[in-house]
Amino acid sequence: MSTDAIERSRGAKGIAEGPLGLPKQGDLHGDVEAGPGMSDLDRVEKVYDKLDRRILPAFWVLYFLCSAIRSNVGLAQTMNADKGHDLASELNLTPKQVSTGLALFYVCYVLFDLPSNLVMSKLSPHVWMSRIVTGVGIIGMCLTAMEAAWSFYLLRLLLGIVIAGMWPGMSYYLTLFYPPSRTGKRIGRYFTAAQVSAAVVGLVSAGFQKMDGLGGLVGFQWMFLLYGIVGTLVGISLLWWLPDRPLPPGEVRDRTGWRKFIPESRPALTGEDARIHYEDLTRVYHRRVWTTKDLWHVVIDWRLWPLVMMYFGVVGVGIGTQSYGTVIIRGINPSLTGIQLSLLFAPIWVMDLIAILIVTPLSDRFHHHRALFFCGAVMIQIAGLLVTTFAGNGTSSWARYGGLLMVGFGLGPTVPICMTWTNEIFQPRHGEVGVAAASALVSGLGNLGSILTTYALYTGWPADAVGPHKYRKSNLVMVGILCASILSAATMVVLLKVFGNDEAKQLSSASSTREGEPVYVDGAARREVQQRGLGRMFCFK
Repeated sequence: MSTDAIERSRGAKGIAEGPLGLPKQGDLHGDVEAGPGMSDLDRVEKVYDKLDRRILPAFWVLYFLCSAIRSNVGLAQTMNADKGHDLASELNLTPKQVSTGLALFYVCYVLFDLPSNLVMSKLSPHVWMSRIVTGVGIIGMCLTAMEAAWSFYLLRLLLGIVIAGMWPGMSYYLTLFYPPSRTGKRIGRYFTAAQVSAAVVGLVSAGFQKMDGLGGLVGFQWMFLLYGIVGTLVGISLLWWLPDRPLPPGEVRDRTGWRKFIPESRPALTGEDARIHYEDLTRVYHRRVWTTKDLWHVVIDWRLWPLVMMYFGVVGVGIGTQSYGTVIIRGINPSLTGIQLSLLFAPIWVMDLIAILIVTPLSDRFHHHRALFFCGAVMIQIAGLLVTTFAGNGTSSWARYGGLLMVGFGLGPTVPICMTWTNEIFQPRHGEVGVAAASALVSGLGNLGSILTTYALYTGWPADAVGPHKYRKSNLVMVGILCASILSAATMVVLLKVFGNDEAKQLSSASSTREGEPVYVDGAARREVQQRGLGRMFCFK
């Protein structure tokens, strides 16, 4: 589509235009009425629906497999334990060594999250995502060969290195195709893969336990091997499955150097759909090469740190529940078999999934109030942990299991809301590097909470793993970090009210232009000033 054609189509709407036929920067609140009409909005919705069909299934599958490979160690702790074929027995591990191995993964995850995401912003994002998933699959297969504590430690370290950047990279990738106000629902959709993975892997592990001894492998080894093979194949397929970043009209993709050896991915949009997307999300088509100075401005932005603390609490509780859920359930009823534990573990993540599907679309439609959705979900987690800790009499009280179901429901929407709020704050202020760096720092530093819950709590806290009040102190620590998350969200709201979220001084617009260059205010930016509310929600728009 030529620039002249774009100018004619934009001019027909009566929008003041600058260079390249793009709207000039102005008072967005005054420009809302100049946006597209209802019929044009229908076309925009259809374009984003088409992107959904291309991107979200790939993200769902890759996240399902990577979540399964990452978290299978938690299930391996109880699989075939009655035969002495669980992870600790096979590798002669103490509870402290298991906790250390779980925590080592997150140490590398924290250290390599930011570098990985910055590399993705420089290279073809779909190629880097393929590299991540393929590497996770290969390490997953290698987990089958663990023989002692040293190999367990080494492979957990390597897994943390190769998977680093996957979660924030997915969030960054979405902002290349969607405005931030639309990313919450999309993040929620593929985030359900982790919940389905936790539930399905728990159920399927019962089948792997039936394979115990087949071919000389114990049950958890079969689990690692098969998931690793599938993960490797899916990772390679992403080179064709995921689209590369969108290009402005008339620009040709560079196929020189190393790129000529990479399979060319089919464009996400073509023809009229590509033109509509260009007009609606112009900011992502006109990016500049970021510098270390730009990165530094992101790091010192005070808005980053409340988000890190919010994420610290909710992801710490989420990973703690994922890693030790079966251990907590066994504490309720020590007579449960490994298969029974797996079956009881699954409903926690079904509740998580239900909450995601309900809350994340609402948080997008009322995106000015994301903090309320976040805090409400966290309070449900706190209530669930208190029920799990104090309900009933004795260790066999099933009211405590009901508390775990509440924790699962509260966990669901919190992580997608954190990542979406990060996109909304940092894209307007810092452009593309803001999204890439901030999402990685929130995810990476926030995962220090995972290190706390996997290394220092539950089986990693020997004094708390015995006695009539088993795991009570661990549960209360998790309540404490959730309270810190709520306090951080409230602090963010107050500070944004006081200081606002204006564009950073080193950037002239969200499109990552330098001072004196054109400023792009696209159709999505005009609409983001207002909330969509419940209007047209039940028309699937």
